Amino acid sequence: MTTTSDQLDSLVSAAAAAAPVWRASSAAERAGWLCALADALDAASDELVEIADRETRLGTTRLAGEVGRTTGQLRLFAAVVEEGSYQELIVDDADATATPPRPELRRMLTGVGPVAVFAASNFPFAFSVCGGDTASALAAGNPVIVKAHSGHPELSRRTAEIAVAALEAAGAPAGSLALVEGREAGNALVRHPLVQAAGFTGSLSGGRALFDLAVSRPDPIPFYGELGSTNPVVITPAAAAARGEQLATGLAGSFTLGVGQFCTKPGVVFVPRGAGFEAATAAAVTGIAGGPLLTDRITEAFPSGVEALTADPAVEVVATGAETPDGARPIVLATDADAVAARPETLLEECFGPVTLLVRYDGADDLHRALRAVPGALTATLHAEPGDDVARTLALLQERAGRVLFAGWPTGVAVTWSQHHGGPWPATTSLHTSVGATSIRRFLRPIAFQDAPTPLLPPALRDEALAGVPHRRNGVLTVPSR
Repeated sequence: MTTTSDQLDSLVSAAAAAAPVWRASSAAERAGWLCALADALDAASDELVEIADRETRLGTTRLAGEVGRTTGQLRLFAAVVEEGSYQELIVDDADATATPPRPELRRMLTGVGPVAVFAASNFPFAFSVCGGDTASALAAGNPVIVKAHSGHPELSRRTAEIAVAALEAAGAPAGSLALVEGREAGNALVRHPLVQAAGFTGSLSGGRALFDLAVSRPDPIPFYGELGSTNPVVITPAAAAARGEQLATGLAGSFTLGVGQFCTKPGVVFVPRGAGFEAATAAAVTGIAGGPLLTDRITEAFPSGVEALTADPAVEVVATGAETPDGARPIVLATDADAVAARPETLLEECFGPVTLLVRYDGADDLHRALRAVPGALTATLHAEPGDDVARTLALLQERAGRVLFAGWPTGVAVTWSQHHGGPWPATTSLHTSVGATSIRRFLRPIAFQDAPTPLLPPALRDEALAGVPHRRNGVLTVPSR
């Protein structure tokens, strides 16, 4: 099913008509709409999980948990809206004695208008129709038009039906959420003059093409894309010696989780030469089976990606997982730090699926030379021991990632107020996160009112409202007691 240009224009026009209602909604109204959406999805969980499993083959246990994460995100943003600090309310009172005289200024963040959201294949709930981009855009006060992912079309349609009905039943305006399908419709959505921002999770090539469309419009719009990441891991000699088998087991579980289709998969792991880590990883992965990948396109691309890596003369196969009757078999590759430093465009290319590359290094200089070649990533992980001198290593990892881990593995992304899921290019197209409370900032714009009569101010900027929410007045931060 492909959305026609007339249908798309009608849906976007409805969203534009709904935008002022969302922008003017009270915190209680907006939070109520988000919670109503969460409740409806929870109530339909069994039905939605059955459809999702049929289309994605991710398994009912994983998918049921993802529904919970998705509704949890919606409720988190309801709390963000009610707490109010996301608006960044600031007042400077007039001061005729200042040089020059200062007018009264009141500043806030407000919704940008209709937002286009592009669903991802690997999280059919949490990064899809009612996922994090949609939740944060609605919380910011914006209607959303979602471009469905072709990997789960039936699920997308049914989720959208439930969401639209829930929002309208809760009192949200018509046009609050809509679904479009087809690549051309997605391109047209980014170019539509009434769309004011876009969020995307997917491939580097697809995201870059949409980014170029967004910024080449007569009126360019912000495009927030999560595009690709190898998520480097560094294991120090002391850590390998102290807990090498434990780390190898953790790596094996992490890079094969979800058949290697997490955007936070540890794709490149720097290990000290001669520490025996390759053998430990081989032992850990041998019994792990792979499985079917999400789409035919991903299934066809995985062996090609592995072949591109193994074609390099410095790369060898360390181990493979258990035989898999259908789908991708886990594989561990190894190379040297010198090769990575010389050919990062080949050896550090993201390969979506259950593969990881071990990179042997000799000493800190060898490691740091290779780390400088690592492109921007969503995460970076450092496994070290007390007493290790890791200051320079840590500095390099901080430069290359948006989240730095010191224990565990990066494939778990908690949805919290403090989470950051972003990183330098090509991990994302901006410095903002797509997970957690602060992801709302992507779909807000600042506006200031100078010497405005109180009745003409947005309600949130009036003194009676300011008394109940965090705000800054004449440089002094005020946080109301709860």
